[in-house]
Amino acid sequence: MQVEQDAVLAALKVVRDPDLQRDIVSLGFIKELTIDDGRVSFTIELTTPACPVKDQLRDQARAAVMQLPGVSRVDVQMSARVRSYLSDNGVRLKKDTHLTKPAEAQEHIRKAREWSSHQWQVIEGLLMELRHAEEQRRHWRRLIAQEVLTDPELLALVRLCGVREMIAFALGAFVGDIKRFSEPKKLVKYIGLNPAFDDSGATEWSGGIGGHGHKDLRCLLIEGAQAILRCSKSPLAQWGKKLLARKGSLNLAVCAMARKLAVAVWYLMMGRWTTLEEIDASLRLKVGKMISQVGPAGLKHLHKTRETFREEIFQSLKTGKEYVLDPDKKFTPKVPIKRPSTLAQEYGLR
Repeated sequence: MQVEQDAVLAALKVVRDPDLQRDIVSLGFIKELTIDDGRVSFTIELTTPACPVKDQLRDQARAAVMQLPGVSRVDVQMSARVRSYLSDNGVRLKKDTHLTKPAEAQEHIRKAREWSSHQWQVIEGLLMELRHAEEQRRHWRRLIAQEVLTDPELLALVRLCGVREMIAFALGAFVGDIKRFSEPKKLVKYIGLNPAFDDSGATEWSGGIGGHGHKDLRCLLIEGAQAILRCSKSPLAQWGKKLLARKGSLNLAVCAMARKLAVAVWYLMMGRWTTLEEIDASLRLKVGKMISQVGPAGLKHLHKTRETFREEIFQSLKTGKEYVLDPDKKFTPKVPIKRPSTLAQEYGLR
C-alpha cells in the first residue's frame, strides 16, 4: 500500500509541543519528509537543542507514523533551528557554545563568516526565538521546584539520595495515589524496572528492562541512580559500586540501583518512615539548590525571603519522616496458602 505524505502529516498532528500547546506540524517542525515504499523519514527541527522533551517528541512521532497502513520503518532525526540554519550556511559551532547567552552566541556566529544584512536579521530572529524557549523552560522549572518545596508529600521524596525536584514532581504526577500499588514490586513493574521475560509455550526468554513500563519515570530514576553512583557516598552508592565490580556491567548496576530507589519511593509515599532527627550537609545542599531554582521572582511571589523559606522547609522535613534504605536487605517471599479447589472441599463435604 502506497503511503501518502498527507497521511503522514495528519498522523503527526497528534504530537503536540507541551510548552507551546500546538502540534508539531502547524508549528513547522517537520522538515525533509521523504517516503520510499514503506520507509518514512523526516527531521523534527526544534527551537532549542536543549529541549527537555525532544526524546518524547521523537518517540511519539515515530509511534504515530508506524500506525499507518503500509509503513514498515520510520527514521526520525532531531535538529535545532539555529544550528540547522548555520549548518546550511557552512558554519559549525563548537560544542561549548551557549546559544542561549545572547552576547556570547552573537560573537561566535559573527566571527564564523561574513553575513549579509538579510542573513544576520534571520539569525537575530532565530536567537530571539531560542531565548524565549529558554525563558519558558526556566519558568516551568521554577514552578516545579516551588511546587515540590511547598508540598510536604513531594518534599518527603527529596530526602532520598538522587531525587530532586524533577523526579519528585514526576513521581507525584505519574504515580498519583500510591495505594493503588499494594506492594513495592507492583510499583517497580509499573515503572518498568523489572526484567522482561516470556515463558509461554515450550520456549523461555528473558531480556532487559526496555520496552515496557512508564518510560519517562524509568529514565528519571535511572538518571538519579547514575548520579548516586557517580558522586555519592551513601550506602546505596557503595552497594552499586560493589555490584558493578562483581558483574562488570554499568547498565546492570544502575538499573539495580534504580529498582531499589523505586522501592524506597513506595515506602516513603505509603508513609512507612522513621523520624528525621537533623538535616545533614547533603540535604542542606540539595534544598539550597532547589531554592535557587525557585529564584528571586518565585520567592517574591511566595512573599518569603530565602532564609525564612529554608527554615520552613527544614521544619517540614523534620516533622515528616525518613525512609532509611538498606541495600543489603533481602526479599523474603510469603509462603503461599493452600486453598480448597472447590466449594465442597472448602466446607468439608468431600
